[in-house]
Amino acid sequence: MNKVQGIRWIAVGSMVLAMAVVLGAFGAHGLKDVLSESRMAVYQTAVQYHFYHGFGLMLVGLVMSSLPDVGLRWVPRLLLLGLVLFSGSLYALILLNLGWLGVVTPIGGLSFIAGWVLLAVVLWKQSKN
Repeated sequence: MNKVQGIRWIAVGSMVLAMAVVLGAFGAHGLKDVLSESRMAVYQTAVQYHFYHGFGLMLVGLVMSSLPDVGLRWVPRLLLLGLVLFSGSLYALILLNLGWLGVVTPIGGLSFIAGWVLLAVVLWKQSKN
């Protein structure tokens, strides 16, 4: 079952990366003359973390598909949640001018951190077996 879940997370990561390319291209071509330099920097940060964690989802999917069920199921969920909350809030902040969503961004960052730490802990424990 873990192999199937891993393959599904690789597919999710692929779609996340496709969306990152779309949003990155939109920013580079559609927003460069519309946004101030500081707002464009925030948008680029959203795209950058979007890419990092899309690759991360694929990496976690590969790990999941190569190991028996060792308790990794929450790792990609936390990464995806972080992506939605972190990058999603920054996109909304810039594109929809929803400044209040800036309070959500750090929660997304904490979700990223929790996902990566959980991966490290589970793999560390696995290496001792």
